Amino acid sequence: MEPSPTGAIVDALTRAIVEHRLQPGSKLAEQKLADHFGVSRTLVRQALFQLSQNRLVRLEPARGAFVAAPTVDEARQVFAVRRMLEAEMTRAFVREVTPARIKALREHVANEKAAVAAGVGAHGNELLGDFHVRMAELMGNAVLAQLLGELVSRCALITLMYQRPVAAQHSNEEHADIVKALAARDEERAVRLMTDHLLHVEASLTFDGKVPTNDISLALS
Repeated sequence: MEPSPTGAIVDALTRAIVEHRLQPGSKLAEQKLADHFGVSRTLVRQALFQLSQNRLVRLEPARGAFVAAPTVDEARQVFAVRRMLEAEMTRAFVREVTPARIKALREHVANEKAAVAAGVGAHGNELLGDFHVRMAELMGNAVLAQLLGELVSRCALITLMYQRPVAAQHSNEEHADIVKALAARDEERAVRLMTDHLLHVEASLTFDGKVPTNDISLALS
């Protein structure tokens, strides 16, 4: 089913944010977006409002819309929520594990590894984030998958703003270890590995850097 015009704008902007083509603080001019997508400013306004509900866009009266720039406190809170949510998701996954689900996760991790090895930064980063959403999808929990998708998108902004240069290979290796524990039905190890993985990502953040900016015409071209 094709997305609505508003949904297509939301999807395109979300992907540009997640892939780090639109950076925190970037101004999202309604007319530029309308011209780019060939739609009315009303549809653009609706899309920006929806993105603001997902905390990916900040709307400022008389100034317009901007890609959100999460605060340090918000960054820490997002990771705290993810640890709580994903620990329980991991427990549930172990209890409902099947060979088909493990096969699907192994294929995802293999795709991550290939993207990281090829130096495909944006695609690799997207796959690394999608690993967590994929777990929820394989469990058949659409609500959990949606919630995690929104949190992962917010984490994409947070890592762009605050993450020190680290090898994506490390995250891929940790995902592989998590899958091994899931396959072995080792609940406690799987939960510990998932929690440690998220702690490692948060530990790679540094909160004294400047917020980068980018122009929307470059990001969507």
